[in-house]
Amino acid sequence: MQSLTLNNGVQMPIVGFGVYQIPKADTQRCVEEALALGYRLIDTAAAYFNEAEVGAAIKASGLKREEIFVTGKLWVQDYESEDAKRACALTCHNLGLDYLDLYLLHKPYGNYYAAWRALEDLQARGVLRAIGVTSFSSERLQDLMLHNKVVPAVNQLETHPFFTQEAAHAFLQAHGIVHQAWSPFAEGLNNIFSHPLLQEIAAAHGKGVGAVILRYLIQREIGVIPKSVHHERMQENLQIFDFSLNEDEMARIGGLNTGASPIYDDQDLNITKFIGTMKIHD
Repeated sequence: MQSLTLNNGVQMPIVGFGVYQIPKADTQRCVEEALALGYRLIDTAAAYFNEAEVGAAIKASGLKREEIFVTGKLWVQDYESEDAKRACALTCHNLGLDYLDLYLLHKPYGNYYAAWRALEDLQARGVLRAIGVTSFSSERLQDLMLHNKVVPAVNQLETHPFFTQEAAHAFLQAHGIVHQAWSPFAEGLNNIFSHPLLQEIAAAHGKGVGAVILRYLIQREIGVIPKSVHHERMQENLQIFDFSLNEDEMARIGGLNTGASPIYDDQDLNITKFIGTMKIHD
């Protein structure tokens, strides 16, 4: 498994297994299968409501703790300093772990200054090996860096052939922040798996469309955390290190970029209000 080096020297696998939208009843099985196939990064979040099942799978795997890179996320509801520390402790408890390899602010709303400073403290105490953010625009990320001590190690952004995030990627690279793609398959929208160009390139390499998409991203040094509940797809999503896309193929895939998300518009005020006020616990 190839790795990306975070800005504090921590090594993070370039491919991980995401559990967003996997039902609780299926989560332990899926994570156990992923670990057995060779995944060594598991990405979860308090807002996914399946941390305990992820923890059970990690325990059942028999792997040593240091062999698995575990990412958790802090929800907006817990962005006040003491709330953030309690929420992190609960995540560790749910997962059955003493520490997290990476802990992210889940969205750029609410009192993210207080939350970030709580994460800085937890990192200094060894509870978190690395800290970062999810879905932060370059403007909000720049603001966070200007007024705090620790530069985020990772920014998870929606990134896929229809939304390639070129400008954000350049900003992250300039500041030594790893770009990790959430929803690398665009949640299946725009008929991504049957897109003629992607099918053509996949056929040329004897691969599936999913493998081509992930290869496109990792060749740009973007980490990926694909999700699947199907064993064959999980396996296919790991089989991306035995081929390469040439410059023309990379450019043609990049040409699918629409410059906007097909999933949701983060400038939509109703979405901002929904995310900013959503509660995941009493």
